[in-house]
Amino acid sequence: MPIKNRLAEWLPEITAWRHDFHAHPELLYEVHRTAARVAELLRGFGCDEVVEGIGRTGVVGVIRGQGGGAGRVVGLRADMDALPIEEATNLPYRSTVTGMMHACGHDGHSSMLLAAARYLAETRAFDGTVVVIFQPAEEGGAGAREMLRDGLMERFGIDEVYALHNMPGIPVGQFAIRPGAIMAAADQFDIVIEGKGGHAAMPQLCVDPVVAASHVILALQSIASRVVDPLAQVVVSVCTVKTSSEAHNVIPARVSLRGTVRTMDTGVQDAIEARLVQIVETTALAHGCRAEVDYRRGYPVTMNDPVATEAAVAVAEAISGAPVPCDTAPLMGAEDFSFMLNERPGAYMFLGNGDTAALHHPAYVFDDQALPYGASWLIGMAEARLAR
Repeated sequence: MPIKNRLAEWLPEITAWRHDFHAHPELLYEVHRTAARVAELLRGFGCDEVVEGIGRTGVVGVIRGQGGGAGRVVGLRADMDALPIEEATNLPYRSTVTGMMHACGHDGHSSMLLAAARYLAETRAFDGTVVVIFQPAEEGGAGAREMLRDGLMERFGIDEVYALHNMPGIPVGQFAIRPGAIMAAADQFDIVIEGKGGHAAMPQLCVDPVVAASHVILALQSIASRVVDPLAQVVVSVCTVKTSSEAHNVIPARVSLRGTVRTMDTGVQDAIEARLVQIVETTALAHGCRAEVDYRRGYPVTMNDPVATEAAVAVAEAISGAPVPCDTAPLMGAEDFSFMLNERPGAYMFLGNGDTAALHHPAYVFDDQALPYGASWLIGMAEARLAR
């Protein structure tokens, strides 16, 4: 199953959708223009149902196959939101919104799923039902979780779910995947260390939280090297340090630290949270300070079902005409499609975007030649999993 001929014919139109989305980026749940355009197109394609407002601003389209849609239901998901990044390209369709940019290719993901929806609504060469899911707020807003809380899976009877993400560094037309954990869980922590401020020339009259914070930062690095299995993928990063005073001659009363923890295993995630709190509290105490830790679980591990992964590979290989690597290295970045994979079996595929700047970079460019490959894979997953 190479690229669908219809997609090649539609490529100028699909590209125009993407360029329009790219020129008008929207953040998090404020994707009103994008969602309205998606809903308008889905209705024009002849979807059997188009439902707006799922997960605040998400859009869902329902396409029933032969026999009126009786049978299994496959979900196909794309994300719609952009990033708060000032674009650094000279593209003719560059962002028209200051400080916002589609720097992760969600404009491409949405356009590929729109193309797949158009093709599936036209051909309906499958049994069962396809549910196309356009999600807001992937970039830190947990839009997938909001759609699930709105009853996405139960309301539309979804049995399994699939998605893809473009990946710079992989040639256009090629795919990559792995069974099991493919992207990390992402947690956040805020730490406040309280001491006693005063004049920097009289430190003996103070309790210096800066010294305590410095020891905390160093001690947290021992989590990856001494707390967990050396073969486990773990990142513990303190990313922000802020004191309650910025004067050169004042020992502050308070230091705030912020950071992230990335893991690929729930058991490791539990162990790190417990040890991080212990290290912070006891290290601060040893320096005469008091500490508070706010540790928040974020996106869970993105976990590919082994059977679904096999199906995803078979479809991808038919499109690319080449073997698809099934041992691609897991990424320590996070993806909120993980919430959907926690609810239903499925798979998350990487699609080549060629030699371009990295994701989330102001010079990132989505390669339009990837559009028919991604759309063909989405179509292929629906047809393969709902084979007549």
